[in-house]
Amino acid sequence: MIAEGQRFDAALVVEAARMLSRRPMVPVTTNDLPEGYATLPFDQFSGIRAQPGGLIWAGENRGFTVEPLHRGYVFSAPVSLFTVEDEVVRRVAFDRGKFDYGKVAPPPAGVDLQFSGFRVSAGLERPYEVAIFQGATFFRAVARGQNFGALARALILRPGETRGEEIPFFRAFWIERPNPASGMLVIHALLDSESLSGAVRMTLRPGDVTFIDVEMTLFARQALDHVGFGCTMGTFMSGAQSRRTFDDVRPAVHEVSGVQMLTGGGEWIYRPVSNPTNLQVSSFVDTNPRGFGLVQRERDPAAFQDDDQRFELRPSVWMEPLGEWGAGSVQLIEIPSESDVNDNIISYWRPRQPIAAGSETTVAYRQAWCWQPPERPPLVLATRMRQGRGTQGRRRRFFVEFTGDKLADPAVVAATRANITATPGAIHGLRLWPYPERKLMRVGFEVDPGNENLSELRLVLEAGGQPVSETWLNRWTW
Repeated sequence: MIAEGQRFDAALVVEAARMLSRRPMVPVTTNDLPEGYATLPFDQFSGIRAQPGGLIWAGENRGFTVEPLHRGYVFSAPVSLFTVEDEVVRRVAFDRGKFDYGKVAPPPAGVDLQFSGFRVSAGLERPYEVAIFQGATFFRAVARGQNFGALARALILRPGETRGEEIPFFRAFWIERPNPASGMLVIHALLDSESLSGAVRMTLRPGDVTFIDVEMTLFARQALDHVGFGCTMGTFMSGAQSRRTFDDVRPAVHEVSGVQMLTGGGEWIYRPVSNPTNLQVSSFVDTNPRGFGLVQRERDPAAFQDDDQRFELRPSVWMEPLGEWGAGSVQLIEIPSESDVNDNIISYWRPRQPIAAGSETTVAYRQAWCWQPPERPPLVLATRMRQGRGTQGRRRRFFVEFTGDKLADPAVVAATRANITATPGAIHGLRLWPYPERKLMRVGFEVDPGNENLSELRLVLEAGGQPVSETWLNRWTW
């Protein structure tokens, strides 16, 4: 471990990860928590906050303050926090006197509990919470004006597999004291897991779009055949696009509406997500993807009518690979859920090439926490979808709405046709309703799956053989 008083260099974190990988993983100790802290209700745990004197760099006008987060609730694993000031490592010592415990009895004096993570606030005149790093390798961020929603993971291993998921975690963070003129915060972390260890460098730049550049160097203890990079998780419980209904006063409950992709070949794809009755795993095969991520396209408060959760203010999270990622697939996992607190939608990149035991792997990408991805298709977007019972038999009826400036052009509208397929299945009753004054076109159709219980749908608007819209994909299951 990089000790207090040592001169810091990012290469030291890489070397620490390399050395860590040469011996078996040592599990973290969680049984040192004071009695009752591991079972604290969320409202009591969230009431434990650092006092003003416990905030790092408070009053220094550096553009950022860091709040160490207490352990407890589901965040029982200890994390060591260090700052880097004048290139020297300084340990952040646990001091119960720097916390306001609210209704919770403070821990015994003299106990070093370390921390569960930290919260970052940005801004000088009106500081706002911009990011939280807490639990395993979880973190989340927001753009200015947003509410916290989707969750990112630095690394995901074997999700959705019957042999069980392996969950990496951060052992320590080193946070560089920010230069007030830079507008960015640099965070280094030591990652560990049963199968590998790693060094992670994250550069946070908040604003109307909040960017986090992630660079990882991984050292494999064991061979790995299912690794995920650029992982995002979010909630989708109900909405017009999903067949499942709930006895809920709200017409829609979701913080993400779909996964958006820009393939290595330049195709823009949008796949709405759903709350299935059974676990669903989808793979979108690609080579050198140019971008992907979970997005929230519904920004109308009337669609949710939820004055507490404000799902329309949740961020979209766009991943831009830095460098070539080779062959693999964007994975989408949809998990059945009946609660709006479950992150039941998971998206990540899975490389086709396994990671060999004893090997070193580097990967880098840029995250944009945003209202909409900074790189946008020069095409009309599939903004809403509805489905319901068809006119006969097992048919399902769909309506997909596309919106964009091109749909205000009468010549484009007149030439536009819908290219649609169902595999397996047959399409019936295809119709287009143009509304140029609203820059909108609605596509209606029915799908007859025959005797099958699954059909993959593909729809793109075309004019003169060229795409007018992004490609809309959907999986229908009985």
